[in-house]
Amino acid sequence: MSTSNQSAAQNPPRRIILTGFMGSGKSTVGPLLAGRLGWSFLDVDDVIEAEAGCTIAELFTRHGEARFRDLEHATIARLVSGDGLVLALGGGAIERAETRDLLRASPGTLLVHLEVALETTLARCAGTEHARPILADRSNLAGRYARRLPLYRTAHVSIAADTLTPQEVVDAILQSAGKAGAR
Repeated sequence: MSTSNQSAAQNPPRRIILTGFMGSGKSTVGPLLAGRLGWSFLDVDDVIEAEAGCTIAELFTRHGEARFRDLEHATIARLVSGDGLVLALGGGAIERAETRDLLRASPGTLLVHLEVALETTLARCAGTEHARPILADRSNLAGRYARRLPLYRTAHVSIAADTLTPQEVVDAILQSAGKAGAR
């Protein structure tokens, strides 16, 4: 686990944002973390789907990735001001520099990267190819993973989550946030 120079103990976060590649555990860890903190949990993709009235895949098909990323950034920018919030990002949100900069610079925000190896993603996401067609194209998937990994690592904290249970990931995040004694 690595952390930045930010002193979480002196300035405890008011929101924790989870980023990482698909299968890293954001949607599993997020609600557990929120429960431990007594905070709310939101998944950005779920918010976008609810507001758009269609799936992310449909948004991509109808409007293209660029339009989806605009919508994703606007949604994140709106949500990142909330306090007492654990927010899970879609795996590609970190690719947009404007979004990355917003998350890293927002006061009271702790951006946490859940890092997993590509092999872990493949194992955890096995059987979900219908919902995640990118999984069927391994070379494209590997390229996407390699492109995003350095961007994920710009987070305030990176936690190697491959061999940790979801509860152990929550404990590591709480320790990084200076909230080890939370509920």
